[in-house]
Amino acid sequence: MNNSRFARTAGWLAVPCLVAAGLLAWYVTREPVSRLETHQIAGADIDPALVARGEYVARLSDCVACHSVPGGAPFAGGLEMATPLGSIHATNITPDTETGIGHYSLADFDRAVRHGVAPDSRRLYPAMPYPSYAKLSDDDVRALYAFFMKGVAPVKQANIPSAIPFPLNLRWPIALWNGVFVDAEPYAAKASQDEVWNRGAYLVQGAGHCGSCHSPRGLAFNEKALDETGKPYLAGALLDGWYAPSLRDDHNTGLGRWSEAEIVQFLKTGRNKHAVVYGSMTEAFNNSTQFMTDDDLTAIARYLKSLPGDPQRDGQPWQYQAVSAATRLDAPGAHTYVTRCASCHGLDGKGQAEWMPPLAGATSALARESASAINITLNGSQRVVAAGVPDAYRMPAFREQLSDQQIADVLTFMRTTWGNQGGAVDAQAVGKLREHTDPASSSPIILQMR
Repeated sequence: MNNSRFARTAGWLAVPCLVAAGLLAWYVTREPVSRLETHQIAGADIDPALVARGEYVARLSDCVACHSVPGGAPFAGGLEMATPLGSIHATNITPDTETGIGHYSLADFDRAVRHGVAPDSRRLYPAMPYPSYAKLSDDDVRALYAFFMKGVAPVKQANIPSAIPFPLNLRWPIALWNGVFVDAEPYAAKASQDEVWNRGAYLVQGAGHCGSCHSPRGLAFNEKALDETGKPYLAGALLDGWYAPSLRDDHNTGLGRWSEAEIVQFLKTGRNKHAVVYGSMTEAFNNSTQFMTDDDLTAIARYLKSLPGDPQRDGQPWQYQAVSAATRLDAPGAHTYVTRCASCHGLDGKGQAEWMPPLAGATSALARESASAINITLNGSQRVVAAGVPDAYRMPAFREQLSDQQIADVLTFMRTTWGNQGGAVDAQAVGKLREHTDPASSSPIILQMR
């Protein structure tokens, strides 16, 4: 009797479990519905103007930076990207029909770009910033498709498999991750804001995918916020050995001391009186932001300046405290600064106009996170290539000239002088980054779109 009752109970429990398992299997293997399912673009019908528009959208989206490698064919893939789970490689997105995306329909392309799902229902890792690209408009996706099908030369180059071990390489759980952390709807203009603000919001949240680097991530590696309604959005984040600073109106670690015009200048020329692009932002500038129209750069600046800072997180506003490093030679790191750094950045820490950035009040000197300061001191900076001309000035790498302790001392000096409040740097932190990073190349890296 008891066995019979147990069997009936188990049977009744098995039914909802099987239903739940079936629903789960359907959900993680389903093909998302594309908004462009009924739209088709035949190759012969692709207007050259639409291709040109798509090339601009590709610039806005900085597709070339991930899907090309120095010396390689445009968009043929191969770039290795480190993730917490292991290395993955960017794929071939040229219109080659065997190794690229030449067999994609417009709907296939849309699902890959805005939903992160390839035509074989294979989920893409969110290293591809589809959580941001989900906000692209239908028109921009059409234009992007036209560019990749008609404006990019097909290249037969096989994709490199990821190095993520089993079972972490299983793709189906990404569908559940998407369901929790991705808003799959295109950007909707805010009626309470003007056209310029809405254009800036669209570019920052969508094509520019700024949050991919500048928003902190949660335990599931999700961006903690995808737009301005979330306080962590663009509040700064540690990523791949660099600290991407706040893009909010934070006085110390963000854009609080920058005007809209100075933001536009930075994105257009790679420098202003506050800073020069470095780290991952150099690649974004070299391949993307300098090619944007002035109207789009103005819209981005307008939107960013509307994001309030967080005084509790940011601390007391920085104020310059005048002092010459030459008068503080008794302080650890001061002698190294005077002999190695002052010729460019000045004994007073103010730099030299727009060519040598100031260290007094620099974000890397005010942020609690010291990764950027350590990384650029160890490895130097890449060439800034503006309007096709490589910059004559670059930060040299000091990893061969200075020990971990010497770098820690000089950075501690820099981060505690002239009113800077970033705090001390530990030699062990320098050693850790030294082990896991490489010197920046002195050769300009110019990736071609065609």
